[in-house]
Amino acid sequence: MTATSRRIDLAAWPFAGPLARLMDVLDGKGEEARVVGGAVRNALIDAPIHEVDVATTAVPEEVIRRAKAAGFKPVPTGIEHGTVTVVIDKHPFEVTTLRTDVETFGRHAKVAFGRDWREDALRRDFTMNALSVTRDGTVHDYAGGLDDLAKRHVRFIGDAAQRIAEDYLRILRFFRFHAAYGGGGPPDAAGLAACIAAREGLSQLSRERLRMEMLKLVAAKHATPTLIVMSDAGFTLSILAGVIYLSAFENMTKVEAAAGLAADATRRLGALGAAVAEDAERLYQRLRLANHERDRIRSMADGWHGLSPAMSEREMRALIYRRGVDAFTDQALLAWARSQAMAHDAAWHEFIARAQRFTPPVFPLKADDLIKRGIAKGPALGAALRAAEDAWIAADFPTDAAALRAIADEAAARRS
Repeated sequence: MTATSRRIDLAAWPFAGPLARLMDVLDGKGEEARVVGGAVRNALIDAPIHEVDVATTAVPEEVIRRAKAAGFKPVPTGIEHGTVTVVIDKHPFEVTTLRTDVETFGRHAKVAFGRDWREDALRRDFTMNALSVTRDGTVHDYAGGLDDLAKRHVRFIGDAAQRIAEDYLRILRFFRFHAAYGGGGPPDAAGLAACIAAREGLSQLSRERLRMEMLKLVAAKHATPTLIVMSDAGFTLSILAGVIYLSAFENMTKVEAAAGLAADATRRLGALGAAVAEDAERLYQRLRLANHERDRIRSMADGWHGLSPAMSEREMRALIYRRGVDAFTDQALLAWARSQAMAHDAAWHEFIARAQRFTPPVFPLKADDLIKRGIAKGPALGAALRAAEDAWIAADFPTDAAALRAIADEAAARRS
């Protein structure tokens, strides 16, 4: 299987201008260049295209020479594996020379450069990722990717066990691609069996790579059924090093949509793996999360208890002021997801909407307001300011001068 009747209009893509200039430079004078991988797959299913990768018969040194001659900026980001990043008008394109495997041992496979498009395609992971397109829009398919893509069927190229042995990250990529591009049904049986047989290989992967794949997976369209399969097969326990809360995760996907919010990977990971603060630390250690991701999940785990539409307006506003709108929203969504309420529950809808409508005010009193009332600089001044702020919050954020004077007077009197 090679060239097909399927065609893609590259001129309609993002970055079409810079891409056309790159193809002008690389495709010709004895060399061929094609767009490959995810951009082709996404174009065929009308999914967003975020980056464009190009493959070429030209060796990296020739890619660099041609790019420089055209006034582009070539960066040798992975030149030992044949990859040069070419920057055109601030848009980066990964350009990789066709390769053939000489030895395969995980991510550090020894490769040689080649000129065979079919051989290069068949060394990739999944059939839907092995598609390529020439500059005239002709789609080339060497592995049955078009048929699998039409069926939304994620399938390894050739022998699944061999593909996995080449890189154990492909186990997680299999589940992540099934969650993102599968049709919602069961995963490919042969692929799943090979993943289960090789699951011990996940222990060889860095925590950073686990994090990258899991954050993408939890935000995917069919994350819930995929995570159920992974849990049944024992993957989630080994990846996350603890229990998971599948029902809370599924509910989080529903209440996010009900609240009109986009899928948020960190928030979903918190729903999946964190019920208490210690869970956030475990996820941080296991996945090497960024500090802000850990802090956000810890805030969710600490703050969701007790939140409900039964709270008074004043209670809600006080909590939002102290925690921030974003943190409170995360916590409220988690409380909703872990409640007995359905995604269409009107009270929870209004609770989330009220939280998002509230803009926390700025505390109007300053240190000078208390210094003028006889409080000296130092610890007593800080304590008086905190007491004044607490009183201001308890009074529901008054702004009139008389109320603010009374708050300042009382705070100063208590510290004098």
